[in-house]
Amino acid sequence: MNLWLIEPYYTGSHQAWADGFQAHSNHVVRLLSLPGRFWKWRMQGGAVTLAGLAQATGERPDLILASDMLNLPTFLTLSRDLIRVPVALYFHENQLTYPLQAGEKRDLHYGFINFVSALRADALLFNSAYHLEAFLDELPRLLKHFPDYNELWTVDALRAKAQVLSLGLDLRRFDAHRPSDQAGQGPRGGRPLILWNHRWEYDKDPETFFRAIYTLASEGVDFGLVLLGESFRRQPAEFLEARQRLPGRIVHFGYAEDTATYSRLLWQADVVVSTALHEFFGAAIVEACYCGCTPILPRRLSYPELIPPAYHDACLYDDLNGLLARLRHALLHIEETRAFSLQPDMARFDWRQMAPRYDRLCEQVAADGVSGPIQGRD
Repeated sequence: MNLWLIEPYYTGSHQAWADGFQAHSNHVVRLLSLPGRFWKWRMQGGAVTLAGLAQATGERPDLILASDMLNLPTFLTLSRDLIRVPVALYFHENQLTYPLQAGEKRDLHYGFINFVSALRADALLFNSAYHLEAFLDELPRLLKHFPDYNELWTVDALRAKAQVLSLGLDLRRFDAHRPSDQAGQGPRGGRPLILWNHRWEYDKDPETFFRAIYTLASEGVDFGLVLLGESFRRQPAEFLEARQRLPGRIVHFGYAEDTATYSRLLWQADVVVSTALHEFFGAAIVEACYCGCTPILPRRLSYPELIPPAYHDACLYDDLNGLLARLRHALLHIEETRAFSLQPDMARFDWRQMAPRYDRLCEQVAADGVSGPIQGRD
């Protein structure tokens, strides 16, 4: 098939997803994208520019796979030659349930773009079951904001064409940087290392993470810290404070500029921790677990889907005390921690496993054709 992948926000995880599918699909995948900045403008105006790019190709694909950042009805209206092309819409995130900062008010316009795009698409793909349910559960509240003709029946119609398709990841790239002494799943050795490899942002709740870290440090527990991640704030106060309070424990501080550095640090770490308030999939956790880290995660969001049920009690916590108990145990029983590995379970998200699933689903959506408008109730 001739497939078009349309990504208005081509950076970070969106870029990795688009590039990964293009590289591993058995179909011909043409990428139409815009630089990943000014996300609000991409959702509002990106469809206009991308429609122009689409028209300029002079082609008509067999299927369009678009990300949630696209205003799909606007794009298809302006790309008249594509009006009968089947469309699958992939939700990396959504603008209805993304957590807000304190004092911030949600702009419902962007959630409504997600809603009308979902109405127009022929298939809705979510990166986790948690994400699918969170979006569809929130939709009625969005629609009830409006004075009449709420069209609440559309929620069931959207659910009927929604399914889970996990994020594909290039996990094999970590293999090239695996230390030789770990070739046989051997222990890392040395001081226990705790890993943070999430964005340095409010929705990842670094405040709770460092509260646990300071508690363990005050107890005299021995550990080092690998503080990885990208920051979009000029002064991430929680991390700057940690740098001052724990200078002897911090092995790495800041963004890893290349794959080799990032991989090396993941292979060195023993425990990866999340305190996230928001996680629709959890790529950073999957990457760390693939590299042998033991996860300690909230028992919510998408995390229970990532971790096999047999390990839920050991790896998932309900509150700060649960986080402290699991982290303390992992550090004080470090040989047991280092012998544990979820790598075989995480390998299922590698593109070599996921690309055939994407291909089969795209083939099915293309074969089913355009579903036509959702019919209203009498």
